[in-house]
Amino acid sequence: MIQVLQRAAAVLRALERHPEGRSLAELATEVNLPRSTVHRIVQTLHDEHLVVPVSLEGGFRLGPGLMRLASSSNRWFALHIHEHLRELSREVGETVDLSVRSGDLVLFIDQIMVAHRLQAVSGIGFSFPLHCTAPGKALLAELPTEEVDDVLVDGLDPFTEHTIVESDVLHAELADVRERGVAFDREEHHLGICAVGTALRNPFGLPAALSIPVPESRFAGREQELAAAILSARQAIEQALT
Repeated sequence: MIQVLQRAAAVLRALERHPEGRSLAELATEVNLPRSTVHRIVQTLHDEHLVVPVSLEGGFRLGPGLMRLASSSNRWFALHIHEHLRELSREVGETVDLSVRSGDLVLFIDQIMVAHRLQAVSGIGFSFPLHCTAPGKALLAELPTEEVDDVLVDGLDPFTEHTIVESDVLHAELADVRERGVAFDREEHHLGICAVGTALRNPFGLPAALSIPVPESRFAGREQELAAAILSARQAIEQALT
């Protein structure tokens, strides 16, 4: 039974790496199992709505059953660290967001908003691209280098004149994010809006990101202050959850 669960988990992880889906033959090669074994596992996962067919021609991708499980864990996670977001917001005097990766997007699941006449607001339930946002880049940096291009298979769309649209430039920046622990958005998704973000893991092992969006007029000169504050908050959150 343990071996079956391990094999099913391997299949699910392989599909996680390929959100566009994989055929049975491709899955069998990737997880190093006989195709007949993979077929039985996939059929069971399909019966439980954990995977769904990509098309009539074959292939499977992650299904809505996993989305419901992830949604439940996200709600639990947001509830348990909400006060940490509030403390960080009070410390820096800015809005603080909590987000998770959803395919090639970053999905906002919690927020503490600060009332300023000029403010940067996303909103719970909003989704932004990964490659041009601070939380998105922080989440991308958590992936092995070879998996980043798989996630961004549709390319790097430009949103402003500051958006990174060259793959090698993005990879170089993600290497810096891995080293310093924080990612920056300098008007890359929306002109006039900047942000700092950092990745953290919830108890379910799902990557999440903490971020502070700030109007450019209040961001200049505060980059290091905001980075230090968000890294300290990340450490407090991870300690509280262990």
